[in-house]
Amino acid sequence: MIHIAPSILSADMNNLQAELDSIKESGADFIHLDIMDGHFVPNITFGPFIVDFCRKASDLTLDVHLMIENPERYIEDFIKAGADIICVHKEACTHLHRQLQYIRSFGAKAAVAVNPATGIDFLDYVIDDLDMILFMSVNPGFSGQKFIPSVLKKIDLFNERYGDHLKNDFIIQVDGGVNDKTCGLLTDKGVNCLVSGNYFFKHPDRKKAVQILRGGA
Repeated sequence: MIHIAPSILSADMNNLQAELDSIKESGADFIHLDIMDGHFVPNITFGPFIVDFCRKASDLTLDVHLMIENPERYIEDFIKAGADIICVHKEACTHLHRQLQYIRSFGAKAAVAVNPATGIDFLDYVIDDLDMILFMSVNPGFSGQKFIPSVLKKIDLFNERYGDHLKNDFIIQVDGGVNDKTCGLLTDKGVNCLVSGNYFFKHPDRKKAVQILRGGA
């Protein structure tokens, strides 16, 4: 099963309820929420109040991606707001193992994101504490960027090292430049969750967009 996670970074925030309804109607599985602080990445988005709104407005999985410094200060707030998955950046966590355990202590799924130029050797020490890994295929901070193909090599390396030891429900997610041209390159390598912003929200038929991303075109 290929999970599709539309990123509301590309949604019409003035009509968020309608956009959330459209995500549900399209057959997508997750709502991806990009939290940016203007420090870790050069952009600012929103805080727990939008997660709370989404939780009250939708029963889909809320996938919260913290692109922020000192994420440990805000993890509890986002989980209490309704997050089902909390993803922190390896680059922003001095004590990554502690943060992953902290996320799981609230009953949420723990995930780590890695930027395009970040290696994966650190996973040797935290892979058993993860429910999901997010490979960034653009540099985080803005939607609409071009896919960085070197992420494909990184996914190959991940599969070689860890593929035989992952739980059946482990999520391998990619975010950045995911569209009808790149989705097949990713799913062929075992990626089972695709984050899509511009492609999904700009498609004239969002249900069709989901089908294409899943490979059903």
